[in-house]
Amino acid sequence: MIEGSDPYCQKRVVALPFEQAIARTREALSAEGFGILSEIDVRATLQKKLQVAFRPYTILGACNPPLAHKALTAERDIGVLLPCNVVVYEGDDPGESVIAAVDPEVSLGRVGNKELAPLAKEVKQRLGRVLDAVGARTG
Repeated sequence: MIEGSDPYCQKRVVALPFEQAIARTREALSAEGFGILSEIDVRATLQKKLQVAFRPYTILGACNPPLAHKALTAERDIGVLLPCNVVVYEGDDPGESVIAAVDPEVSLGRVGNKELAPLAKEVKQRLGRVLDAVGARTG
């Protein structure tokens, strides 16, 4: 399992085929109290709209309702930064997938509302556990 260092997301490369990585990501999100509000099949969308081939790539719009409520109460317009996007895509090597989640400390930190800092930290920790759980169950 490799942890990514992009400045805007947390990322893991896991030894799972794409469909299995999606299933385990859903399970891990649920275990951390996240529901999936939206799902975008990027591969199908690009094929339909642009007639281009692309690797399997899905964006899951995840939401933890109690934490979202706290964020919306602290900053009404924060909805433009919600839900928390989690992506799963086929890796470069066979049988490998990448799972990445937004870094809420980066995205919510842009707002400048100090009330959001503890929420962003908690969401980041939960999403980190999601990524770890998917990777820990490989092999």
